[in-house]
Amino acid sequence: MSRHPSHPRRLAVAVLAPAVLALAACTTPPAAQDQPSASAPGTAGAAAELTVGLTYTPDIQFAPFYVAAEKGYYEDAGLDVTLRHHGANEGLFTAVAGGQEDVVVAGGDEMLQARSQEVPLLDVATLYQEYPVALIVPADSPIETAADLKGHKVGIPGPFGETYFGLVALLHGAGLTEEDVAVEHIGFTQQAALTAGHVDAVMGYVNNDAVRFALAGQEVRTIPVTEGDVPLVGIGLGVLDATAEDRPEDVAAVVEATLRGVRDTVADPQEAVELSAEYVPDLGRQDRQEEALATLEATIPLYGEGDAIGAQSAGTWEAMVTLMQDNGLLDAAVDPAEAWTDEFLPVPSN
Repeated sequence: MSRHPSHPRRLAVAVLAPAVLALAACTTPPAAQDQPSASAPGTAGAAAELTVGLTYTPDIQFAPFYVAAEKGYYEDAGLDVTLRHHGANEGLFTAVAGGQEDVVVAGGDEMLQARSQEVPLLDVATLYQEYPVALIVPADSPIETAADLKGHKVGIPGPFGETYFGLVALLHGAGLTEEDVAVEHIGFTQQAALTAGHVDAVMGYVNNDAVRFALAGQEVRTIPVTEGDVPLVGIGLGVLDATAEDRPEDVAAVVEATLRGVRDTVADPQEAVELSAEYVPDLGRQDRQEEALATLEATIPLYGEGDAIGAQSAGTWEAMVTLMQDNGLLDAAVDPAEAWTDEFLPVPSN
C-alpha cells in the first residue's frame, strides 16, 4: 500500500510524558470526576475537532491511529483529530472526564470500572477481540495451568488495570482466589522480576511483555486469561455518554476511520511501522523497526478478522459485569447494556 498522495496529512500529537510502556501504563487507576463534560459538536461545514487519548507515550501499539492519520482517514471523515498522550501524573480517564479528550483508548473492563465510579464512559468499539493479558512463566516452570498457581508468587504492576483484572479472572476460572497465591506488586518490572526469580510468574501483555522476553532471548510460556473461558473485554474506544448523545456523527466517523487504520495495519504491518515513525521516537532506526514489527505481529491476532474487527459482544459484557461485581471490582452496580453500544460501528459488509 502506498502513502497518502503527494503531501501526507499529519495530525497534531500532544506528547506530555516520559517514555514508559504504552499499554502497560493503561493500568493506571482511573480518576473519577463529579461532573464530566463533553466537547461541543462540530460546526456545520467545518472539520469537527476531536481529541483522542492514547495513554502515556507514543508506541507502535497505537499504529492504527498513526496509519489513519498519515493516510488522511480522519480528514476524509470530516474530522480534525488530535492524538494526545496523557501526562505522567494523570489518571487514565482524568482528561476525558474533564473534557480535554473526546475519545479514550482503554480496556472495556477499565471503562466499566470507571463507570461504576461515576465517570459515564461508553465503549463504542472493541479493538482487541482477544484479551491482551496473559500469565507469563519461565519455559521450564512447573506451572502449566492457572490451577498450578496455588502457593506460588505472582507479580503484577499493582492492584489496578488489565493485568490485575486478568489475574482475578485467571484465578476465578481455576477456582482460586488471591488468598491462594502470593501476589507481589512489582510495578512495571515484569521482565526483571521474573528473570531474577523474585516471582514465579508475572501478568503481562502478550503483545508487549511477552515480546520483550522473546527479543531478549528469554524463553517463557504464556497461559491466556481466557484459559477457563472467563470473559473480559479488551482494549477499545470510549466516549462519555454526553459525547455519544451530542456528537453521534463525529463518534461514528472517528470509529470508522480508526477501524480503517486497523485493517490497513493488519494487511501491511511493515507499512504501519514505517508510517508510525512520524510519531514514535527512534522508530527510524533499523533495530527499533524490527522490535516494532515483532510487536505488531503479536498484536494483529488480537484484532480479529473481517467484520469481527471492532465488534461488541453482549454476552461477554454481561458476564464481565457479573465477574467484576462478584470480585469487588466495581464501586457500584452497572447495567451492562448502558456500558457499551454497537450503534457507531460501520455497517457489516455482508
